[in-house]
Amino acid sequence: MTKTKQAAVFSPSETALKNKALRTFARRLSKMRRKPTRHHGLLPVLPLTFSPFARSVARAATAYLVRHLMLDVKRQSTGDEIKNKLEKIDRLSESSDDEDFNGVIQADFAFFDPKPDDFHGVKTLLQSYLDNKQWDLSGFIDLITGQPTVGTVVKLEDDEDNGVFSVLTALNLGRYKDHKCITEIKEFLLNICHEKDKIGNLRSLLGDKAQDVGLLVSQRVVNLPPELLPHLYDALFDEVSWATEDEPTEELRDSFRFKFYVLVTKIYKLQQKNHHRKRSSSADKNEEVIYIKPEDEIFHKLSMWSFLFPLQTQQVATHELKNYQLTGIVMAIEAKNVSLFRQQLHTLINES
Repeated sequence: MTKTKQAAVFSPSETALKNKALRTFARRLSKMRRKPTRHHGLLPVLPLTFSPFARSVARAATAYLVRHLMLDVKRQSTGDEIKNKLEKIDRLSESSDDEDFNGVIQADFAFFDPKPDDFHGVKTLLQSYLDNKQWDLSGFIDLITGQPTVGTVVKLEDDEDNGVFSVLTALNLGRYKDHKCITEIKEFLLNICHEKDKIGNLRSLLGDKAQDVGLLVSQRVVNLPPELLPHLYDALFDEVSWATEDEPTEELRDSFRFKFYVLVTKIYKLQQKNHHRKRSSSADKNEEVIYIKPEDEIFHKLSMWSFLFPLQTQQVATHELKNYQLTGIVMAIEAKNVSLFRQQLHTLINES
């Protein structure tokens, strides 16, 4: 009697379960791979911009800003280990001109899904997200830390004090439209937009198209090692893609099918040109704007539209920035440009 081999046959439901299991495994494996431990160089890291002049100004701004941000973190953090690390960073930032200081502090970073325990760390980073407006920031943090499938926080490896050095996520404006914090964000954006050719587009994204819009929330300590950035954004956009297939309900899956992203961030805008300084090259054309976060320059170039708005927050008072004003900027980016953004970010970091 001849034995025949039988091929394994999967029903559609079994196939779906198998595919989901494979995606889940791939996601977990990716998260393991994207945990960038032993990244050195918390302070100071060379700020990344496309303009040589902007780079020198951003370096000066970084040295000033990091001390004040670290002091805020120390005041709101608990645990001796994180405080000691931050105090060391603060001391070294003040003595960065010392010949013996090589500008490198060992810090082992890791990526984690947001969770409620990260509330205070994330809140510290987002204190000035809407400038000096009094709003439901706590409710906003609850949304971020309550969405573990999409979003990342960066913390020190094996640290028990929950000090958060970066947060990156995307929140659907339609899904959360009934939350007070999202209502206040929409009101804030509409109030600060004074450009007649942009207000209609903004109203559309915040209104009838809100279900297709992801609010891209990105904040971190000013000189987190730039090598982390491609990993961070790859993780975010990969998770958005996975969520459209892995979330338990169709409604949740649809909520991550973004067509647009809205980004609220800050830049330095040149207010008064220094006529005594000679332009050394054509690259100095970019000096009109200093991007605090290098990826914002890429987003800006790829954006459908953007507008600036004045900030009440006190700006950094340094000699290099005396002609610059800390300014808010809102950008709208089509989701179809995400792959191009990722490519350009990788290129920027790898070539810097």
